[in-house]
Amino acid sequence: MFNRVLSLFRCRGFAVESLAIGHTEIPNIMRLTIVVDGSKTAVEQVVKQLYKIIEVRKVSDVTEDETVRRELALIKVASKPSTRSEIIQLVDIYRARIVDVATNSLIVEVTGTPDKVDSMINVLRGFGIKEMVRTGVVAMVRGQQVAYEGDKVRELSA
Repeated sequence: MFNRVLSLFRCRGFAVESLAIGHTEIPNIMRLTIVVDGSKTAVEQVVKQLYKIIEVRKVSDVTEDETVRRELALIKVASKPSTRSEIIQLVDIYRARIVDVATNSLIVEVTGTPDKVDSMINVLRGFGIKEMVRTGVVAMVRGQQVAYEGDKVRELSA
């Protein structure tokens, strides 16, 4: 299914900013979170095209919904003895974590809103980013739960 979604986006030329996929609480159901640039891609068209893929059970445009949005980034930043304590302080301010320490670098794990991740990256850029990877945004609508029963989908209010 994932390959079919990617092919659809490639063929239609949709402007994808990020894409994240993972397991859900329901066996055999995966959730795909796609962020598209609404100024370059008609979101309604994306929804219509996704429904054409047989394996897709539900598509939700959560642009206007109240959501929790998060992203994860791992950032390998250059670190000398003279800058290490400053980097550690900045990591603490952002409530990020250092997940690896090497002689000349640190790997920082930061999670939060895309703005928070961007801000952490910009702060660390001054020390020299050696390598970086971001997951892309995952989102969930607040106060709403979706239940899958066979081929039927029901929404439950929390």
